[in-house]
Amino acid sequence: MSAHAATAEGENYLNWQKGIWSWITSTDHKRIGLMYLFSLVTFFIIGGMAALVMRLELAQPGAQFLDPNQYNVMFTLHGAIMIFLFIVPGIPAVLGNFLLPLMIGAQDVAFPRLNLMSYYVYLLGAVMALIALLNPIDTGWTFYAPYSMQTATGVTLMTAAAFVLGFSSILTGLNFIVTVHKLRCPGMTWHRMPVFVWATYATAVIQTLATPVVGMTLVLLLVERYFGIGVFDPKLGGDPVLFEHLFWFYSHPVVYIMVLPAFGIVGEIIPVFSRKPLFGYHMVCYATLGIAVVGFLVWAHHMFVAGISDGSAMYFSIITFGVAIPTAIKVFNWVSTMYKGSISLTTPMLYAMAFVFLFMIAGTTGIYLATLAVDVFYHDTYFVVAHFHYTIQGGAVIGLIAGLHFWFPKITGKMYNEHVSKVAFLLVFVGFNLTFLPQFVLGMEGMPRRYFDYLPQFAPMHELSTIGAFINGFGYTFALVNLLWSWAFGKRKAEKNPYDSLSLEWKCDSPPIHLNFETVPTVDDYPYAYGTPVEGGGH
Repeated sequence: MSAHAATAEGENYLNWQKGIWSWITSTDHKRIGLMYLFSLVTFFIIGGMAALVMRLELAQPGAQFLDPNQYNVMFTLHGAIMIFLFIVPGIPAVLGNFLLPLMIGAQDVAFPRLNLMSYYVYLLGAVMALIALLNPIDTGWTFYAPYSMQTATGVTLMTAAAFVLGFSSILTGLNFIVTVHKLRCPGMTWHRMPVFVWATYATAVIQTLATPVVGMTLVLLLVERYFGIGVFDPKLGGDPVLFEHLFWFYSHPVVYIMVLPAFGIVGEIIPVFSRKPLFGYHMVCYATLGIAVVGFLVWAHHMFVAGISDGSAMYFSIITFGVAIPTAIKVFNWVSTMYKGSISLTTPMLYAMAFVFLFMIAGTTGIYLATLAVDVFYHDTYFVVAHFHYTIQGGAVIGLIAGLHFWFPKITGKMYNEHVSKVAFLLVFVGFNLTFLPQFVLGMEGMPRRYFDYLPQFAPMHELSTIGAFINGFGYTFALVNLLWSWAFGKRKAEKNPYDSLSLEWKCDSPPIHLNFETVPTVDDYPYAYGTPVEGGGH
């Protein structure tokens, strides 16, 4: 290699080649991760604004500024954008892309061109979804049959968009699986991999195996709409409950596509800021795989009131309780890692601790919904809305925000304003709980979900929820603006390893060079050996 070429490869990935064309044609996993990030943030803002519009409408009983059909359109817009365009790609597409090769000592993912292709497939699906929303759909994000076969709204294009987005998810999952199997650096055994790599690997397996099922289901829905072959239409001998089975066989594992990477992020942050080894490292890794496996076996707990047999309902109830075991192992390990640790309450640590607290509420309330007799009462009430958001926003979104703060110095080469980020955290935490704790109460009092109007007796809880939603929105805005401002105008340069972390990604420059490492790294220990006589020296 010439001296000039060597110098060019030694440039950090942000400056390696300049100009918009160099970005949109780049196969660098780090640049692709950033392109995903800016795309996802855009859709997060759109979906969040739809949520705030709904909360304004629900602040008081009666019609405020939406009619019932417009309200149906609004919660479909919120759900479809947040699930398909933000949460599902979420952490794997952004931090998985950016960090996976760095954490295993590779120069890139196994198939860089396929990685870029998956991003453009995602953009194609996103454009299709946005065009579909010009003829607003009103089915909710689940597209339940038989209504989705009958409505004249833009269901066809929206389901086609979801089908295309599934290909992006499958391509990303395949790429990550091969990368982990084939590109680990010397010494990086399976039991020396960071837990975020384990979580990303388990997520990739789910992406690869579960996504084709929803693709097949959406194709059947489109065929049903246009050719009436009678798969889901009861008038033609079909069964709409079959749609629910196929849809939830994908959509329950997809919950773990959303939250498993967040588990990995929390597992990375807590040992660093507790200065202790990750308690029960091996059990954390195996629990991650256990959650991925069990996630495929519990889909019908969404269908306890759909007319399934008593025997099936009891089976799915028991297996759903079983999901708590690997999840509880993780919570126990995180808390045990913090126990008697030298804890630094930095912003990433605050978000990680909030994640543990919020996800415990999500898991505890999930027990009620797994209980057959109780679920009959709570099903399709605001209790489910609150439980879902504690799982997804309290899990996946809080995990993503924690990860963005933790790896911000590595991604940008800058340090963010710690004081502003802590104010943002406080707004997010208070606003989130003020939004969704009242919704548990609403559900227990019998308030149905997805209703445009409600009885006056529910007004106080709805008012609190609406106030909390705007505080929550301000918190996220504060956090994102702080990160963007610090990146664009911040004067504090990041050190190579500002947290004294032992993980491999902190051994390369901040920001990393184009090929990540100047020489191929070698690993001789697992990455959580904090607190040893010579930190990191021996396990």
